Amino acid sequence: MTDIQNGKMVDPGKQSWNIKAGVFSSCMLHIIAMACMLSDHMWATLFPYVDILTCIGRIAFPIFAFMIVEGFYHTSNFRRYLCRMLIFAVISEVPFDLVSGDSVLYLFHQNVLWTFLIGLLLIALIDKVRKTGKVWLWIPVAIVVTLVGYVIGTITMVDFYGAGVVMVIMFYLFRGKEPWKLIAQLVCMYYINAQLLSGYCYTFSIAGHSFEFPQQAFALIALPVIWLYNGKLGYHKKWFKYFCYAFYPGHLLVLYIIWQMVM
Repeated sequence: MTDIQNGKMVDPGKQSWNIKAGVFSSCMLHIIAMACMLSDHMWATLFPYVDILTCIGRIAFPIFAFMIVEGFYHTSNFRRYLCRMLIFAVISEVPFDLVSGDSVLYLFHQNVLWTFLIGLLLIALIDKVRKTGKVWLWIPVAIVVTLVGYVIGTITMVDFYGAGVVMVIMFYLFRGKEPWKLIAQLVCMYYINAQLLSGYCYTFSIAGHSFEFPQQAFALIALPVIWLYNGKLGYHKKWFKYFCYAFYPGHLLVLYIIWQMVM
């Protein structure tokens, strides 16, 4: 959910994306992520026994987390970007609560926009210290802020919990296409999804040996998609930007209504 001003992605003196090769624009990444998210929520409501839907759904969050960081770098008005995220987080809470807890008010799980909001605030804090150019200062700050973000995300029970907040920060810290950054993204993604968010595992056997593969680890498929980002905006009409925000609460509400009708 990147922030666009006057039809252009504006980078006000911040670090730019290291473009080498890529086929996916920002618009295309949003469409891919929304399609995967829809697949996951269809599994959560209408088709709970079709596991392939939620496996596909695992791809959505990393792409959105990546695009949140891109939005941070390209926005010309961070406060407006933050306020827009806050407004849609509030709007999305009721549809999310209906799907998650079958209640208008479900306090034990908050929607994913709160995860992104926390992530945005924390990377803004790290970035402010980073601009001082004092490596000895901003690296320890980044470590502490990441740990604090994990605790905040876990305590507030936002979607993907503290691990989701950490993923946003990870894409900020290792933004770019230098080989070492891609390796760092892969290692962090594996730890976040296969360890912190492991959850349900599929068991399979090879040559008489049994192995477990966490369902959440399908999120790693998002990395090749992200790495094919070309740094370009793509289709950028204003209505599409707001559609991307509105799609989240809108599709949850529609799915909940259909779910209740067919139950």
